[in-house]
Amino acid sequence: MAALFRGSRNLLQRCNKHADLVLVSGRSLASKTPVGFIGLGNMGSPMAKNLLKHGYPVIATDVFPESCKELLDEGAQILDTPAEVADKADRIITMLPSSPHVIEVYTGTNGILKKVKKGTLLIDSSTIDPSVSREMALAAEKMGAVFMDAPVSGGVGAASLAKLTFMVGGVEEEYTAAQELLTCMGANVVYCGPVGTGQAAKICNNMLLAIGMIGTAETMNLGIRLGLDPKLLVQILNMSSGRCWSSDTYNPVPGVMEGVPSANNYQGGFGTTLMAKDLGLAQHTATNTKTSIPLGSLAHQIYRIMCARGYANKDFSSVFQFLREQDEEPETKGD
Repeated sequence: MAALFRGSRNLLQRCNKHADLVLVSGRSLASKTPVGFIGLGNMGSPMAKNLLKHGYPVIATDVFPESCKELLDEGAQILDTPAEVADKADRIITMLPSSPHVIEVYTGTNGILKKVKKGTLLIDSSTIDPSVSREMALAAEKMGAVFMDAPVSGGVGAASLAKLTFMVGGVEEEYTAAQELLTCMGANVVYCGPVGTGQAAKICNNMLLAIGMIGTAETMNLGIRLGLDPKLLVQILNMSSGRCWSSDTYNPVPGVMEGVPSANNYQGGFGTTLMAKDLGLAQHTATNTKTSIPLGSLAHQIYRIMCARGYANKDFSSVFQFLREQDEEPETKGD
């Protein structure tokens, strides 16, 4: 009898040891329990709205109360701090501007990890340093929670239309649970590997995006100065080998395309400050891995200069306007 009791006790201990894992990975795909959302900026707000459209109750917060009003009107519950959100939801998505913001929201005085429940799934869609993602994952693991990085590509338009691409890094067993939520906000959800690999993919993508946008802006500017009609030039580029996303979907020249920031004085979209930040991440990781990125480094320098020249709050496609102004500077100085 004693042996039977000891065997039962050992079995119970083994079951308890794996209880947290079962709690996290055994989520029902049909579950419509509340989802926490922290960060309601240009990207976060439409992402949270798409969760509401799919029937998920949303519990949200943002450091700027005015950012919460629209979501409140659509039925979300608004709380004051990330800790309060963590106390009410066991699935939380964060969409924040930079690494310091993520560290504060997760580990600060009123951060998520102050009140996080065991088994909570934490999905960070911010674009940050991969090393910070790994740091947050370790901190979450100590609290019995699971952290995954899932940065996005596609911009505000894709966020509104639920057509984002998510690049996911984290425990593979949790990918299905994350995918359930991410497919409500995006058209493509790709598992990249361990924590931090989603960020690595995003940083590489945005470095190419910046280089491509500068190249498109330079090309359009040169063509216009050579007497070509910009709409004709775009038509030719987009049926030729120079075609790219910046030419056919997000053209930087005013008057060429509807519904993009260049048609609205470069308002909205993806800010120059954020692009400079992402290129800084690319530069930092390239230095750490001893990787040569000459064009990435030059793109970083150009966007940093733009931030200092009054373009910080304009969309990153305003590099076209910046280049046009550079062309005019010698003439101004010569007057």
